[in-house]
Amino acid sequence: MCGIVGAVARRNIVPILLQGLQRLEYRGYDSAGIAIVANGHLERIRSTGRVAELTEKSAAADAHLGIAHTRWATHGVPSERNAHPHTSNDLVAVVHNGIIENYEALRARLSAEGYTFESDTDTEVIAHLIHSHYARGNSLLAATQAALNDLVGAYAIGVIAADNPDQMIGARKGSPLLLGVGQGEHFLGSDVSALLQVTRDMVYLEEGDVVEVNLDSYRIFDVSGKSVTRPVQQSELDNDSVELGEYRHYMQKEIHEQPQALANTLESVCNSSSLVPGIFGAQAAETFADIDRILILACGTSNHAGQVARYWLEEIAGIPCSVEIASEYRYRVSVANPKTLIVTISQSGETADTLSALNHAKALGHVHTLSVCNVPESALVRLSKLRLLTRAGPEIGVASTKAFTTQLAALFLLTLILAKQRGRLDHATEQKHLHALRHLPAAVQAVLALEPQIAKLAERFTNKHHALFLGRGLHYPIALEGALKLKEISYIHAEAYPAGELKHGPLALVDSEMPVIAVAPNDALLEKLKSNLQEVRARGGELYDFADADTHIKSGDGFHLLQMPEHANHLSPILHTIPLQLLAYHVALQKGTDVDKPRNLAKSVTVE
Repeated sequence: MCGIVGAVARRNIVPILLQGLQRLEYRGYDSAGIAIVANGHLERIRSTGRVAELTEKSAAADAHLGIAHTRWATHGVPSERNAHPHTSNDLVAVVHNGIIENYEALRARLSAEGYTFESDTDTEVIAHLIHSHYARGNSLLAATQAALNDLVGAYAIGVIAADNPDQMIGARKGSPLLLGVGQGEHFLGSDVSALLQVTRDMVYLEEGDVVEVNLDSYRIFDVSGKSVTRPVQQSELDNDSVELGEYRHYMQKEIHEQPQALANTLESVCNSSSLVPGIFGAQAAETFADIDRILILACGTSNHAGQVARYWLEEIAGIPCSVEIASEYRYRVSVANPKTLIVTISQSGETADTLSALNHAKALGHVHTLSVCNVPESALVRLSKLRLLTRAGPEIGVASTKAFTTQLAALFLLTLILAKQRGRLDHATEQKHLHALRHLPAAVQAVLALEPQIAKLAERFTNKHHALFLGRGLHYPIALEGALKLKEISYIHAEAYPAGELKHGPLALVDSEMPVIAVAPNDALLEKLKSNLQEVRARGGELYDFADADTHIKSGDGFHLLQMPEHANHLSPILHTIPLQLLAYHVALQKGTDVDKPRNLAKSVTVE
């Protein structure tokens, strides 16, 4: 993995490929490359630097057909020889997202047939497999379809051939790929943002689809080889939505977009006088009436959103809830309960581990499924009976920000609707919660105004290498998220603990060099938390306290207080997330790291 762009047109497609790759840089990558057909020959240009370096190396390139890729290393170290596209006999070129699980057996077989491998990747076997069928006189389409029958694993691929200057082939299984439809030109992409520069008309390929793309037409075949029609959909995104604008980094831009993202996500309920299950789908009321527990499956930041939701669901809706890491769920023996609602959470809707976990749950007999997702056309949404789209808009920065807070908002809506359906939400309380949701964007905007103070605090982290985050109750997952953000983009080792666990081990780490960041809302656990903070101060720890305005906590020597504008009751986790995002961002600036593209990480994790 990580990003694919392909184009066939009557104009020079090299700038289209390169600009598409630039739009995919947010996914994270360690090398990039293009392959084009020019004057009947296959030309390949690759780089281990940024796309800007590839652009310089491609300045003289001119072609009407080509494929391009940004690679995030899985098989083989980051290097030019392992960079995509991969070729076979200077005739066939392939770009690939995903992992081919049986590549070693295929590599041995192809080597025995006389093929020479130049890379350490699993992808190169695809190029040689296609070539082996193509060399026997098959069409490029038929050769690709035959090669796919031998592959075990996940893939999204783009294929071109030197002697076929007006055609490319695309295919997907377990990794996203879409077709961009133009006038006398067509495109392939792993992400809508890569193609917005040339078209907004998209065809989202289904699992197992293969597409033959020509200048003036295209044909799609399903997993059985039958010709099928997929709808052309106009993307709701626009080109400006993926531009950086006035901000220094996409992460900063997306932090500041959260008031609008929340307003967009909550629009359908905030303009209504009551909450109705229908916002989750036509079958929601019937489904919610048939469940007696909830299982949330998610990874990373989305898992932290699920952990917050567990507190809400059990306290407000009175329904048992468990949260599991999606990548672990399908590898353990679990007891299926057909009355469980399976809730999956993902920004992209293409996270391989979450998709696999959902499929595993369905295989166990779970029929009630709901996805919380930011991408309406994603595989996760298509696989789920119910869904709520977070409407955060494109999130480019690898470290998730607005996707997380909109997930929390969506999960709070789920909590309220389940509580109402179960007779645990009277009209007055419902109206109180609706008022709080309507006020939420303004409350977040007030927290964003604290950025100068947070930036000043971040200066104290310049020479730090470790940090400890503390929270209690439903703010413990927010501490987890704060620690994750700091480690993701500043590379400071950070851990989070429930504050009550300090004396059970983590207190041994506390000294004057260990910053301790506490999330301190004015809730029922505040006095307990204050006692935990005193334990830190008594041992010389330097404390950073993000506290509500009415907590009566005062700053002092070694005690740095950031006072929040207000307490948001049940929605407090959303407000307390914002300063932790800003702290991570400004610490990363102090450290001089690549904020939007942190090392070793990818935005959309489409491999296991």
